[in-house]
Amino acid sequence: MAENSDGQEKTEQPTGKRIEDSRKKGQIPRSREMGTLSVLLSGVIGLWVFSPIFSDSFNKIFKMGFSVERSMIYDPSYMMKTFMSSIFVVSLPVFLLAFFVFFFAFIGNIILGGFNFSIEAATPKFNKINPLNGIKRIFGVQSVIELIKSILKVAFIGTLAYVFIKASFSAIVTLPSYQMPDVIRETMYIMLKVAIGIIMAMVPIAALDMWFQKWHNLEQLKMTKQEIKDEMKDTEGKPEVKSRIRRIQYEMATRRMMQEVPKADVVVTNPTHYAVALKYDQTKAHSAPEVVAKGVDEMALKIREIAKENKIEIIESPALARSIYYNTKEGHQIPEGLFAAVAQVLAYVFQLRMYRSRKGGAPRPLPRDLPIPDELKHD
Repeated sequence: MAENSDGQEKTEQPTGKRIEDSRKKGQIPRSREMGTLSVLLSGVIGLWVFSPIFSDSFNKIFKMGFSVERSMIYDPSYMMKTFMSSIFVVSLPVFLLAFFVFFFAFIGNIILGGFNFSIEAATPKFNKINPLNGIKRIFGVQSVIELIKSILKVAFIGTLAYVFIKASFSAIVTLPSYQMPDVIRETMYIMLKVAIGIIMAMVPIAALDMWFQKWHNLEQLKMTKQEIKDEMKDTEGKPEVKSRIRRIQYEMATRRMMQEVPKADVVVTNPTHYAVALKYDQTKAHSAPEVVAKGVDEMALKIREIAKENKIEIIESPALARSIYYNTKEGHQIPEGLFAAVAQVLAYVFQLRMYRSRKGGAPRPLPRDLPIPDELKHD
């Protein structure tokens, strides 16, 4: 088990902050084998997709190279003209293939670890050019592991490539008997078969390497219990961090409450300092009115504004507004002692809606002194 300078074992998984800090330093898992597989796979697919363009270009080049008139033999600039024409003919398919391979090679290299640009990693470090450090890296454990991996990889891929080439040997021998267009087509077909064989060998290698690189990176980032305690102390102990956390939590709670205000049935106000938004779901059995939002001063003003925009009835009842505000949390049902007072408010609001829609008579004015128990009153 890895140990730090204090002799403590690094047994704990890295925290989110530790992982984020390592990304800023450029310490993320990368798989070279996955990048190699992406290049090979995109190259094979690109050759297959652009094979008609390549075949046509190669045929044009051979025609230009072998169709020589007598007058051209004595032209000193003929060779250069033919060379430039050949480059022009083959430039389009080569560019398309190169762009195709480059794009998917980039994707393959960021599959593990994602895209990450680190200024710190790009900054030159003079200790890396120290010869002693270079010798340590060359003969280090990581270098030995990479050497063993490379030897096994070359042996495995070389064996499979040999098997595929040997299987196509009879076709290779008969190539001189074909016409030139057929030679080009058969050659590309043989190359594709060998390349597919190499890709088949690379798939398990890339999968194993991705797993190993991810595991190795997490092992390097593991922390001791003391490091986790120190990190929590440093992070949570900073006043600016605590202030930022409280501000974010307040903003999230505020946004959530403001989204609930349009769902309310009534807003009870102080009328200026307090505001509570109540919702009553009549479809639920044994349910009580619920506080969906509450606030004082600026928050209360915002609740009233949203209520007006959504045509929600605003009732002025200072004693009831203060009582609900101090005795009920947002998202909870009102206390049983306030059922009678709130029931009168809701009955008034529902009757007022019926009256405005011409389905009932005008409601009686709401009493000024609503029944609020002394233990729930708040001045």
